[in-house]
Amino acid sequence: MNTKNAKIAVVTGAGSGIGRAVAVELLDAGWSVALAGRRPETLAETAALGPDGACLAVRTDVSKPEDVAALFAAAVERFGRVDLLFNNAGTFGPGGVPVEELPYEAWRHVVDTNLNGAFLCAQAAFRQMKAQDPRGGRIINNGSISAHTPRPLSVAYTSTKHALTGLTKSLSLDGRAYGIAVGQIDIGNAATDMTARMETGALQANGEIAPEPVMDVADVARTVRHMAELPLEANVQFATVMATAMPYIGRG
Repeated sequence: MNTKNAKIAVVTGAGSGIGRAVAVELLDAGWSVALAGRRPETLAETAALGPDGACLAVRTDVSKPEDVAALFAAAVERFGRVDLLFNNAGTFGPGGVPVEELPYEAWRHVVDTNLNGAFLCAQAAFRQMKAQDPRGGRIINNGSISAHTPRPLSVAYTSTKHALTGLTKSLSLDGRAYGIAVGQIDIGNAATDMTARMETGALQANGEIAPEPVMDVADVARTVRHMAELPLEANVQFATVMATAMPYIGRG
């Protein structure tokens, strides 16, 4: 495949779920993609879904500055620039744990992955996007419905996702002078392995366990692609994509 004129994306958490779906959507649209994730075997599975030569798989722990630096260096060495960062890597952490029982180590792991990792990747993207010619690019942060409204017993995940909204706003402001557009997609109940329990029953705010509707993860991927392919003079600052009937708006 000739990637000389292709747009270049870095997708974190690309080995499964939303990250894989977005990577495949971009690949199908002619992008070249650097795939980042903790497990080389799942990155290889994602890469196999794209055209030959369009993917670069880089084993990455986004909470480690040296891993993030190596990821962006590899992407630039292979493809020459970075036009898009989809800041997607994340973890729910332990579910159903009352705040007073949540181990600090579990809290720290969620913060390191969801917030610190997103910052480190955005920082690396800023450095590259400011330096390259032509200058600029786009960052899309995966915020989640939990950036607005928490689920019960989700203090670590919800806190990091609220913080991501602040990160998005600050990056968006700071990127204006350099042609860097920054937006956020907040996703609710996309059907992936991580959300499989939603269909069988999830804890509700009233203490009941109830199944929740889900949506095709491909609908998320198409939305990210739309955001990514806008000219840099236009930006989707915040987008919410959710299963229509999930218990989020009003009382559900």
